[in-house]
Amino acid sequence: MSRVLVPVAVLENEAVPLGLMNLLGTMDVTVLGYHVLPEQTPPDQARLQYEERANAALADIAEEFRDAGGSADYRLVFTADRQKTVDRVADEVGARAYAISGATGAVDRILVSLSGDVAADRILAFVTELVGDRAIDVTLLRVAGDDGAVSMEAAAERLDAAGIAATTRIAEGAAPLEALLDAVPDHDAIVMGEQAPSLQSFLFGEVTERVAAESVGPVLVVRRPRSKPESESE
Repeated sequence: MSRVLVPVAVLENEAVPLGLMNLLGTMDVTVLGYHVLPEQTPPDQARLQYEERANAALADIAEEFRDAGGSADYRLVFTADRQKTVDRVADEVGARAYAISGATGAVDRILVSLSGDVAADRILAFVTELVGDRAIDVTLLRVAGDDGAVSMEAAAERLDAAGIAATTRIAEGAAPLEALLDAVPDHDAIVMGEQAPSLQSFLFGEVTERVAAESVGPVLVVRRPRSKPESESE
């Protein structure tokens, strides 16, 4: 079972929508409770002051994920750099994807973007596992002129073989981000691939702000394969 990392600003009372919990019921989940510290605040001091409260909140969130059908654990981190912490913990727990929470109810239709330099095979494998045997329809999206590593027909056939109803959509005359935002209103959640050079620009940068501005539901970002550290290479 693949693992999904769900970052939560735990001391800001950030909530995880029930729809996302139910969607991730087929996955292992690690809830990352983080709190960004001012530069002058030592982590030990923050931990002493807030650890008990934060752990209690994370335990409740993890229990709600387990009630939704999956397995879940949690970690608490006091950090000065949210981006680095998310990426480091994702590596440590072997997360296949990140979740960006967004308001949603029941998820009946997922938009899957295959545009750009993304790991299409990993995305399709993730979607297959995520949907499982549930009645969730999938729309595969790609911009015109982007051939990709996997054809749209082959991608749809692969999902169909797994019992998942998939349709394809080619966006004409649009950049990948604009095509994605145009297609969002008909869907309850988005799956997309991490693009080079890193996930951080999506998670915390301009793209996130634009997607959030469209009031979309949750976004699941499938990570690119990580190369082994040099010392572990053969």
